[in-house]
Amino acid sequence: MKELSLHVLDIAQNSVKAGATRLDILLEQAGNRLTIMIRDDGCGMSPAFAAAAADPFTTTRTTRKVGMGLPLFRLAAEQTGGTMTIESRRADPADGRHGTCVTATFFTDHVDCAPLGDIASTIVTLLQGNPELALTYVYRSEAGETRLSTEEMKTLLGADVPLNAPEVLEWVRAYVSEPPGADSGG
Repeated sequence: MKELSLHVLDIAQNSVKAGATRLDILLEQAGNRLTIMIRDDGCGMSPAFAAAAADPFTTTRTTRKVGMGLPLFRLAAEQTGGTMTIESRRADPADGRHGTCVTATFFTDHVDCAPLGDIASTIVTLLQGNPELALTYVYRSEAGETRLSTEEMKTLLGADVPLNAPEVLEWVRAYVSEPPGADSGG
């Protein structure tokens, strides 16, 4: 994948397939360091599967025996001198906590760092196909923070306006595309 935003979309779609009802996407730019974290409340992975998840020959797919999403994301991070970690927990009947968190760090001044790309389209695509998903998106940098919460949007819009309505998606695209800290004016 030529853009990091496409990796984010791929991992987020895997979260939805894993039964996630909540998804948090955090992008944090600090100088030349970009950290991307995708956290969900899906079914989680066993410790053994999580440890092998970044191996291209580890997959839950039944149509083919190769899964390239996490291995390519890890490679994209490592090519810049960065890292990727996967933390996952299967449902525990005692406390009910479960899910997966993928965190990758990229050094954006490295010649091999892929561009972030169109993160607004990634967020819009997720909302369009999964309007019921509790999605929180945060982009944080020295310039400020852009934060989008579908739970807050649902409260403001009410039950009669679906989050995948064209007007809502148009607003989300414009809002997420604004520079961090900019006033959206509505």
